[in-house]
Amino acid sequence: MENRKDNRGRPRDLARSNPHPRVGVDMGFSAEEKELLREAAFQAIRCRCMGEAMPDIAVQTPGLKEPRAAFVCIHKGKDLRGCIGIIEARTSLLETVKTMAVEAAFGDPRFCALSSDELDKIDIEISVLTPMRPISDPSEIEIGRDGLFIRKGYRSGLLLPQVATDHCWDREQFLKWTCLKAGLPEDAWKTKDVEVYVFSADVF
Repeated sequence: MENRKDNRGRPRDLARSNPHPRVGVDMGFSAEEKELLREAAFQAIRCRCMGEAMPDIAVQTPGLKEPRAAFVCIHKGKDLRGCIGIIEARTSLLETVKTMAVEAAFGDPRFCALSSDELDKIDIEISVLTPMRPISDPSEIEIGRDGLFIRKGYRSGLLLPQVATDHCWDREQFLKWTCLKAGLPEDAWKTKDVEVYVFSADVF
């Protein structure tokens, strides 16, 4: 695959410079696998933007062929430019990342679609999710390791593990903002009819 360059023609990393140290968990992906996923995400975005066919990507390692849930976040400088993911493993990790990258770039309703002149200005962050588990006590939440998913009826909200550390939240603040993300009252997590789940992620 081609190496991306910045607007001065210099090689440019696909990932942000270690934006979230000590966040999430290590799921055992090699540096080469992480780079392949980031490059696949970028190529999916670029090809969609330029109206080109996505090139075939040879995958040799079984870890990228396994069904995995994942989120792709796009940053432009310090600003979020799009973030979309899926919480249920339906397709291989590689296909999930490609699909979510396109959705983050062109389908996040909070932002306008990415334009071609932004391609050399974006950074891509991938979060590969672990399975979710329900909790009954906030003390089970570990800030820096866990993300939150809260659901009541048809309303649900999810925040990735790095969000709590970026904002220096404690457990109750994390629960509050996840409730608000779901369109629920900020203290809804205290009621019995609200489901609270934790998960972690390998963030790179």
